[in-house]
Amino acid sequence: MLDFRMETFLKVCEYMNFTHAADALNLTQPAVSQHIKYLEEEYETSLFVRDKKKLVLTSAGKILRSSLETMRNDETTLKQRMQASLDGRKVLTFGVTMTIGEYAIVDALANYIKLHPDTDIKVRYGNTQKLLSYLHNGEIDFAIVEGYFNTGDYDTRIYKSEEYIAVASKTHKFSKSIKYLKDLTSERLLVREHGSGTRAILSKTLAIKNLSVNDFKHIVEVGNIHTIVNLLCQDCGISFLYKSAVEEELNTGVLKKIPLTDFVVMHDFTFLWNKDSAFSEEYESIFKELKSYDC
Repeated sequence: MLDFRMETFLKVCEYMNFTHAADALNLTQPAVSQHIKYLEEEYETSLFVRDKKKLVLTSAGKILRSSLETMRNDETTLKQRMQASLDGRKVLTFGVTMTIGEYAIVDALANYIKLHPDTDIKVRYGNTQKLLSYLHNGEIDFAIVEGYFNTGDYDTRIYKSEEYIAVASKTHKFSKSIKYLKDLTSERLLVREHGSGTRAILSKTLAIKNLSVNDFKHIVEVGNIHTIVNLLCQDCGISFLYKSAVEEELNTGVLKKIPLTDFVVMHDFTFLWNKDSAFSEEYESIFKELKSYDC
């Protein structure tokens, strides 16, 4: 259990304001200040500084915040496992993005379930940012994501690398000859929502070419991979997806890969958990086992 002064510190980190943190904790502002002063004296370093009247964490403060968040999340996991053990059960909760959960991990997960009949498994879906939020709040043990994140906050392993391609209906008629990425901007783009790893990869790739999603003639934003694939099959536009998400449609000839001379993208699916977790050894073992089923 975290010391109450550490809880105060985390609440100040959340609001970056002593007064708001005090209100949330039902404490006085002087009490909050005393808690922070105690920690600074204990660790012999400043945790916050003022920058133009704005509260900012020092480098030492960032280290403490990261460590305490991991400790808090480990405590949550520990409580859940202790409660589950009363019924003779083990519970594993993890998160995956839509693409990974529906196309990249099903076979590996099936093998894991069969070989661990004593384990109750909860799989939570969400875009990359949502899963990182779950991880930050201790709601999941680990996640497998496709988007971008601050690597310094997590222990990470590469689960697999996937080809990311431009795709359209096999019967799609382009308005002009297509050779380069910029040639596709005259098309209707089917794209995932903001926060999606699939969208983030596209945005970053387009930016390298001095382009953006808004450069496309028309945009249809969809929060579901299956819907995008179905719309592609009905020739409602073009899209950029992981090849594994449209493998069947490519093999049956319903969809086709759009050949581009300046677009070759491979992207990692990353297995990650809170940095320095007390359960790191277990998560590492699970990672290795799941990955072995995909080999």
